[in-house]
Amino acid sequence: MTETISKKRLGVIAIVIKDRNESYTAVNDILHLYGKIVVGRMGIPYKDRNLSIMAIIVDGTTDEIGAMTGKLGRVRDVEVKSMLTDKDDQGDD
Repeated sequence: MTETISKKRLGVIAIVIKDRNESYTAVNDILHLYGKIVVGRMGIPYKDRNLSIMAIIVDGTTDEIGAMTGKLGRVRDVEVKSMLTDKDDQGDD
């Protein structure tokens, strides 16, 4: 029996919330649910266009990150793109 070890990946998730009034709470609820893999976040409200743009730095397995981005992508009026590093270095020098 072989055991698969999931390696952690570092990445950035870009989120565009097209309707701040309708979708912002749902996005924040999902980010809270996956808070253990969120390293940092920056959100910019673009009031003139009724948008919010967020950049989320994550450090987790591809399964964890994929589950989070999948849930975010199913929120109405939300677009999500992610970029993960190929490097799986977890700080062991």
